[in-house]
Amino acid sequence: MNVVFIAGPAGSGKSTLTSTLATWLERFERSVCKVNLDPAAELLPYVPDVDARRYVNAREIMVERGLGPNGALIASMDELLNYTPDLRTEIEECASDYVLVDLPGQLEIVAFRLLGPRILHELSSGYRAAMVFLIDARLVSRVHSAYSLLLLALSAMYRLNVPTVIALNKIDTIADPSKYSETKLYERVYEVAPIYRLLAEEYECASVATREVFIDLSVSLQLCEVLRQAIKPPVPVSAREAIGIDLLIAEIENSLASYG
Repeated sequence: MNVVFIAGPAGSGKSTLTSTLATWLERFERSVCKVNLDPAAELLPYVPDVDARRYVNAREIMVERGLGPNGALIASMDELLNYTPDLRTEIEECASDYVLVDLPGQLEIVAFRLLGPRILHELSSGYRAAMVFLIDARLVSRVHSAYSLLLLALSAMYRLNVPTVIALNKIDTIADPSKYSETKLYERVYEVAPIYRLLAEEYECASVATREVFIDLSVSLQLCEVLRQAIKPPVPVSAREAIGIDLLIAEIENSLASYG
């Protein structure tokens, strides 16, 4: 069984990608178990096979304990840790080729609290695992933004300790798919999204970093080199338009093969 965690900042399209990936995998006769790990989810574009809300509901906790939305989600995830054996049992009963785990929208709750790595480890222990980290294409129009989101991705990668594929989602918002062939669409995305110049070896870090100095030039250059060593250029996708999903699945399978 292959466990794929779908992570990223709030609004990056995790649930939509979960739905689209499931559709593609099933099209190629791969069985899929869809897991919603967000106790605060209101509406989902897929029907979860395993649902954290069956055990913990953030809205109920918010009302019962008089908490705000963020406090209720933190409390919910803390409580959900008690139910990981039940979630694990449900996942095993799926007996699927792929398990797609749609993580909560507030990335910091999973990535930067002690319970996050524990829950993920308990759900995937004994199986091959990988993570897809989503970046919203609209948020990397400047080099500054690209630095910030890649550093966030790098933090999550090291914290959660699973092979990771970075995906630039919502490319249809920065390049109109109706105006380009698929190849030309990707070329246009590479052209307009500075995140690719930041990570591509054909561009000198000095030429990228000096356009917008991040903290100071020496720090910008060092960060550029570190990011290039640790992160491959993101896979351009649109979960909504189902663009680039074949490329993403290929990268996911490469990451799963390297797990161990």
